[in-house]
Amino acid sequence: MPLINRITRLFTADAHAVLDRLEEPDALLKQALREMEDELVAGDARIRWLVHESDDAQRQTADVDAELARIAEQLDVCFAAGEEALARVPLKRRLEFERRRRRLQTRVDAAAKALAAERTRLDEQRRAFDALRLRAEPLLDAATQPGAAPNYGIDAPITDADIDVELLQEKQRRSDR
Repeated sequence: MPLINRITRLFTADAHAVLDRLEEPDALLKQALREMEDELVAGDARIRWLVHESDDAQRQTADVDAELARIAEQLDVCFAAGEEALARVPLKRRLEFERRRRRLQTRVDAAAKALAAERTRLDEQRRAFDALRLRAEPLLDAATQPGAAPNYGIDAPITDADIDVELLQEKQRRSDR
């Protein structure tokens, strides 16, 4: 049994090695970067749609507010003339428009919340993409230039920890003066 297991592992390892050679890592990396860029473009499109949705709901809310102001004037006229029977129609319209305004406000709030979430998500994706692209550039450059040594880590993104260390070093240099 151990011999059969070892032979099986040998064939599996050979199959994996053949697949690794066929895959071309630089092509896979380029494709992954293109897919990430496409996702960023789609995120921008979602943000534009949410902004449009929010603007549309706010415009409709402003229209409803203007109509409510007009209805309030009509009610003032009806009550000033002592025509309570005539006031029923504007009261009904006011109730309908107030209900519509609440629905529109819910739409505005939902769009604002979705927009904030989408912007946060897109910013995180953009930072991750930029960091990955910076790390991938030396590998892709090395792949296109035969015999060139890759520049690992030199162009890595600057992290908050790097800034903190530099800040401490700068403080120390200034205190030594």
